[in-house]
Amino acid sequence: MVRKWRLVEGLDSVTRQNTSDQAADHRVRTLVSCLGRRRPSRGSFGLVHRNVRAVLAAAQGRGLVIEPRCFPEGTKTAADAAAAIGVKIGQIVKSLVFVVDGRPTMALVAGDNRLDEAKLATAVGGTHVERCSGEAVRDATGFPIGGVPPFGHDLRVYIDEDLLRFDEVWAAAGTWTDVFPITPTDLVRISGGAVVSLT
Repeated sequence: MVRKWRLVEGLDSVTRQNTSDQAADHRVRTLVSCLGRRRPSRGSFGLVHRNVRAVLAAAQGRGLVIEPRCFPEGTKTAADAAAAIGVKIGQIVKSLVFVVDGRPTMALVAGDNRLDEAKLATAVGGTHVERCSGEAVRDATGFPIGGVPPFGHDLRVYIDEDLLRFDEVWAAAGTWTDVFPITPTDLVRISGGAVVSLT
């Protein structure tokens, strides 16, 4: 623990030379959060954020072990995530929550694509589509925008077929600093999503 805090203090002093105190404090707090987590192992989730534990448990309950990675710089947007991980923007799974005819519904779309709301309505068999507010997303999924996983909630899931062009994609693991890699095949299986055209 002492070593960890010394490392953080050193990073803090370097960071403060180039950024505002507020920005430096935020980065250090986030780094402490990431450093304080152990790599999750089968059956034991270690010291991880409760949201990440929920995602790990949901995956394990469906027979899949995932390995979330923490990026202190944040992975809140597809562009942020792609830059942090070092992959194409299209490999980032956007977990979008919309209300279709009054019912919250999830659409999984590649980071380089834009959802076509009319296509989502057609896939669901509805007519009226509304984007959810941040509060509504949290109420419906239990997770904040930027950290919503593709499973671990009770929403109907629809997956854009264009996501299947990749061998590996990355999805949010419950927070806006945690993500995990997964094959599109496993993503379809454990999310229970219907593969349709959404873009």
